[in-house]
Amino acid sequence: MKKIIVLILLIASIGRVTAQVSAEYNLSFPSLASKWDEAMPLGNGMLGALVWQKKGNLRLSLDRADLWDERNALPDLTQFNFKWVEQQKLQKNYGIVQRTLDQPYDRETYPTKLPAGAMEFNIASFGKVTSNVLDIKTAINTVKFEDGTLFKCYIHAKQNQGIFSFENLKNSSVIPELIVHNYAGSENVAGDNSHAGGGLQKLGYARGTVTKDSNVIRYKQPTFNGHYYEIMIKWTKTGNKISGIWTVSNDQPATLPVVSAAQESILLKSHVNWWANFWKQSAVSVPDQIIQKQYYLEQYKLGSVARKGAPAITLQAVWTADNGSLPPWKGDFHNDLNTQLSYWPTYTSNHLAEGETFTDWLWKIKSESKKYTKSYFGVEGLNVPGVVTVSGHPMGGWIQYAMSPTVNAWCAQHFYWQWKYSMDKKFLDERAYPYITQSALFLENITRMEKGVRKLPLSSSPEYNDNSINAWFLDWSNFDLGLAKFLFKAAAEVSLAKGLKTEQQHWLGLYKQLPELESNGAGLTIAPGQDLNDSHRHMSQYMAIYPLAILDVNKSEDKVVIDNSFKRLEEKGTRAWCGYSFSWMASLYARAYEADKAVKQLQIFASNFCSPNSFHLNGDQKGGQYSGFTYRPFTLEGNFAFAQGVNELLLQSRADYVQVFPAVPESWKDVSFSNLRTEGAFLISASKTNGTPQKVKVTSEQGGKLNIRLPFKNLIAKNQKGVTIKASTVNGVTSLNMKKGETVDFVNGAK
Repeated sequence: MKKIIVLILLIASIGRVTAQVSAEYNLSFPSLASKWDEAMPLGNGMLGALVWQKKGNLRLSLDRADLWDERNALPDLTQFNFKWVEQQKLQKNYGIVQRTLDQPYDRETYPTKLPAGAMEFNIASFGKVTSNVLDIKTAINTVKFEDGTLFKCYIHAKQNQGIFSFENLKNSSVIPELIVHNYAGSENVAGDNSHAGGGLQKLGYARGTVTKDSNVIRYKQPTFNGHYYEIMIKWTKTGNKISGIWTVSNDQPATLPVVSAAQESILLKSHVNWWANFWKQSAVSVPDQIIQKQYYLEQYKLGSVARKGAPAITLQAVWTADNGSLPPWKGDFHNDLNTQLSYWPTYTSNHLAEGETFTDWLWKIKSESKKYTKSYFGVEGLNVPGVVTVSGHPMGGWIQYAMSPTVNAWCAQHFYWQWKYSMDKKFLDERAYPYITQSALFLENITRMEKGVRKLPLSSSPEYNDNSINAWFLDWSNFDLGLAKFLFKAAAEVSLAKGLKTEQQHWLGLYKQLPELESNGAGLTIAPGQDLNDSHRHMSQYMAIYPLAILDVNKSEDKVVIDNSFKRLEEKGTRAWCGYSFSWMASLYARAYEADKAVKQLQIFASNFCSPNSFHLNGDQKGGQYSGFTYRPFTLEGNFAFAQGVNELLLQSRADYVQVFPAVPESWKDVSFSNLRTEGAFLISASKTNGTPQKVKVTSEQGGKLNIRLPFKNLIAKNQKGVTIKASTVNGVTSLNMKKGETVDFVNGAK
């Protein structure tokens, strides 16, 4: 009887111990930020705003995700193609490749992401700011002033409209002013970031037109080849309150409704409801408050930049630099790690809808990707450029990565994950199977057989040896090889899932033609004959550990390779690391059950590599404590990789089982999470109190076999009806078949 009562109490307690989003995770400051990359960030995937102060005015930097200049800077890729690059490499005539394909990225201002404009208010009469809070639960920014004036703003979660208001006004003469960017000016603005391409005026646009009446401002900015965008701002005054709305349109006139007080209330309610649903998807609670807060801020940013119908997450997403300059690295889609890392947390965090924005975008540009594949690589199949515009056009750059033959193998992993974490048969049939197999077909066609082994003509490892001739290897890099192994196996798996056994055998046959991963006493090498000899920012040679999960520390032979790899990496240090290196390393350590080391990486990232508003600034902001990079270009992939690093401490999906609390430090006595998701479409909640794991709750969305490594040996398993279930445990993995919608509670049965 006593055991039953304890069981009931434990089942009831799991919802209480898991932290939901709360005010302590908000961004809260006593003033407005004085820099754009420290501003309060708002967004809905398509529109974005940064709230800060410039020259004494309250400023909202306005952005739209699909504002791009897509003029081509590259030569004819049918002439300067992959075969031509290989010839120049073999002939040691590589300078012409750099001049032809690499340099246009830096030489030309386009293609590039574009910032829209800004809105400013003269707040001099309000007195000092006394409070500036971004409530991440509702995605609303509230600024309080000394004279009692209250400013509120948000971007509607589902409609492309920004809403703002001033309440308790003593001076009702305040109205918005539209600030246009320096597209047509002569002033040369250098900006404040490394890797920015100079002032916006270098784009050579005609001057935009601004029209005003008593309560409306419209701005039309011509861009290139007849394209344009518009900004529209509307506002009304009622007593001591001003209410306003704004939008940015692309290649069509901007329109806005007249918002009454009743409509304003409806808008606010639907916006808040969307965010409430977003936060219901999952929750975590860890005792390290720096990590806990940063995790929730990353989840907030994810909800702000990923939305159905919007493009995928670029380097800065909807927060393009507002400093008069082109954004860092042109604000583009970097598929040599940036887009991939940005979507890592969507699967475990149970945000599949947000994750699908990546696969939606990749699918949307698929026809352009096929054209690029045929013209540059000269074969059938599917590969996407490593550096690409919003419409899928290649941008060039360091072509070892900007035009790598394995880009699509990494992108295809997200189609695989989207299927494995949802077990959605429709997605398998319509998206995952065709995308993965078309990507595998390309890799089959571009590789060659030499002495019974399948090889790439040229291989590379981001971003080792930068863009020199030595960045190309004539044998597989472990980066490319790991991706090839993953892709052929994934193609076999999706083929089998569709009942296509002949296809499955074909892909497995190609997999068997690949060599083994290259390793020695220093662990995984960059490529045969090339060890990691210096500190390096990219963890590319360790792809097989994470995210590909080809190596498993539970296998003795793999553990030796993993341990040696980490020993070598630690010997070389972190001086050449960027912020995202630490985020990625957290997941790598977690996969090796190195809990304390994983947590240390997360602490370093949050403390040293982020702006006060939590933006990842790439460089060490404490003067180089951990890295020689001390610059501050803002990109998002480090933020989202951080969130996945936390997830990996709590729950992991491995090759054929899932594991609960795989890498939780001994010092973390009270830890819990709810509704994290695993491969197989299982939703899992778990708690650990006073250092003892208490309960694991599993719900199967689609039904199927659950293989789970639990954090306790003596377990009691009951279904949602309270009926005890017999579950077999072999080698620490508990297995049982679950029905669709079934819930099972595993409780620590140890006395």
